[in-house]
Amino acid sequence: MNARRNFMAQAIRYAAAASLGCALTVGHAQSPTKVLVGFPPGGGTDAIARIIAEQLQVELGSSVVVDNKPGAGGQLAAQALKAAAPDGRTLFLSHDHSVSILPLTMKNPGFDPAKDFAPVAGFATFVNAVALSGGTPARDFKAWIDSVKAAGGKATMGIPAPASTPQFAVQVIGKQYGLDLVAAPYRGSAPMMADMLGNTIPAGVGSVPDFIENHKAGKLRVAAVMGTQRQAALPEVPTFTELGLKGFEEVPYYGLFAPAGTPKAELDKLAAAVQKVVAQPDVKERLTTMGLTVGFMSGAELGQRETAYREVWAKIIKDSGYQPQ
Repeated sequence: MNARRNFMAQAIRYAAAASLGCALTVGHAQSPTKVLVGFPPGGGTDAIARIIAEQLQVELGSSVVVDNKPGAGGQLAAQALKAAAPDGRTLFLSHDHSVSILPLTMKNPGFDPAKDFAPVAGFATFVNAVALSGGTPARDFKAWIDSVKAAGGKATMGIPAPASTPQFAVQVIGKQYGLDLVAAPYRGSAPMMADMLGNTIPAGVGSVPDFIENHKAGKLRVAAVMGTQRQAALPEVPTFTELGLKGFEEVPYYGLFAPAGTPKAELDKLAAAVQKVVAQPDVKERLTTMGLTVGFMSGAELGQRETAYREVWAKIIKDSGYQPQ
C-alpha cells in the first residue's frame, strides 16, 4: 500500500513538472515580438508603427506590440535594440533621423548602425515639410516669409528633435531668405504639434505624416514639401525645388531593423512578412493617405539606402559648421 502511495506521489510530481515545462514552452512561444519606436505615442512614426504592427502579427501568426521608448530623437530606442537578444523578437521601426543622422551629430550615440543593426526591410519613403500654425495669418510659404521680413526678420520654427534634418532645413531657409530663424527642438513630433495647434509657435518643420491629418482638418497648413516632386496626398503644396530651395533632394525612408547577429532565417521570415503587409491595398492606402510613398525594400536595399543617405548628410552637416555634441 505504501509503495502504491509512493508511486502515485511520484507520478503526480512528474505530471506537475511536465505540465510546468509545457507551460513555460508555450509561454516562450507566445512571447510577443516588440517593435521599438523612438518617439511618444500620438506622433506620425507611432501611428505608422501601429499600422505595420497590427498586420505584421497576422502574417507572423503571433502577437506584435509597439514599445515606445521616446527620448533623444530615437537614441534610447536604438540603444535598446542594440542591447536586445538577436532572436528576431525585437525590432526597431525607424526613419532616417535615428539611424542615419544621430551617428553624425553625436560624439557617442551609443550605437553604430553598421555594426549593431541588421536591416530587415524598408517599406516607405517620405518627405519633410514646412507647416504653418493655424493662427498664423500667412496662407502660403511666400506670404509667411514676407511676414517674417516685415516683422524684423526673426521667427521661431519648431522641430521634432535637436540636430535633425529639420534643424538643418531651418538653417538653409534662414540663409536663403536672410532671416534669423531659430529652431526650437521638441521631444518628438507630438509635443511640437501640440504647441503648433495652440499657436505657441508660428511654424514647424517635420515629416508630412506628422502634419497631414491636421492639415486636412484645417487646423494648420502645410506650406512646402522638400524634394523635387509634389506629394500625391498634397498635390496643391509646392516643393522646395519649385521655391528655389536646394540641398534637400535626398528622400528619407522608413524601415525595420533587428539586432546584429539575428539569424538570416529570422531576417528572411520577417522581411517576407513585411512585404506581404505593405502589399495589402488597405495598408498601402492608409500609409499613402498619411503622406508616405509605399514601396518594399529588401534588407540589403534598406542597408544600401541607409548608407547612401548617411553619406549625403555627412557632407551637409559638415558644411553647416555643426559640431557633434
